[in-house]
Amino acid sequence: MLSTLMDPQQALQWVGTHIRPYFPATKITGIAVGNEILTGDDATLMTYLVPAMVSINAALVKLGLDQYIHVSTPNSLAVLEVSYPPSEGSFRSEISEIMPQFLQFLATTKAPFWINAYPYFAYKDDPNSVSLDYVLFNPNSGMIDPSTKLHYDNMLYAQVDAVIFAMAKMGYEGIEVMVSETGWPSKGDPDETGATAENAAIYNRNLLRRQLENEGTPLRPNKRLEIYVFALFNEDMKPGPTSERNYGLLQPDGTMAYNVGLSPLSSSSGSASISLTSNATQVQRGHQSLLFPAFLYLLLFQVFMRRQR
Repeated sequence: MLSTLMDPQQALQWVGTHIRPYFPATKITGIAVGNEILTGDDATLMTYLVPAMVSINAALVKLGLDQYIHVSTPNSLAVLEVSYPPSEGSFRSEISEIMPQFLQFLATTKAPFWINAYPYFAYKDDPNSVSLDYVLFNPNSGMIDPSTKLHYDNMLYAQVDAVIFAMAKMGYEGIEVMVSETGWPSKGDPDETGATAENAAIYNRNLLRRQLENEGTPLRPNKRLEIYVFALFNEDMKPGPTSERNYGLLQPDGTMAYNVGLSPLSSSSGSASISLTSNATQVQRGHQSLLFPAFLYLLLFQVFMRRQR
């Protein structure tokens, strides 16, 4: 479909059909063109990406929607050749040709760089070297970047800053970075260390607390980092390891996958991209009534491709 939407007329028709009728009644802030294309195996699809984004953005301009809706594409952290320490962040050489085109588009349209970042994977792959508290946002000594002397008390912020440094090395220092996906699985296979309901609850609870405090990263402390949690529901029919079916806060039937424990949190900060509604949502499980705060998600359109990792 990306090849079709390289055509400005096809892109205009798509936006006119799928976006314009629902805006502004539905709060649409971004269009995600594909998902993790730059780390996929289809080199031809990569060449379609930026032209399709250009055509979709041109359609938004023509319809007067570009001031409200941006166009970007979610990227896997695997776009980075180096991510540690953050100041050494750099993009993979395999995407060196397309990356300048992509970054120039983001800079021109003032769209964010979207990154899918999962500290869980780093912990799972090397639990003896990676601190669990560091990846869960728990109190810990953290790490200091030897070049910048910036202190990091969690891995997610370090990963985001590595992307910022990688862009700066290519001459693009002002592009915003948003976390388009992050989360923690509540179940896993025997070799998926750390995939527990307890860790998932801690990760999401601590993450939300930081969102409510409008935190930025050490490199951009005064710029709030916008984050989207994956996922609302478990995907019980998804293939692959057990963890892939257990990132949700809820089961497919609407019952809680685990108690994320958000009831003590205040919902007064309306600017959080992941915020709490003022009313609790009631869920029946057998004879027990469970009350828990519901997440209010900004609608983020995932276009063309289903999420894959």
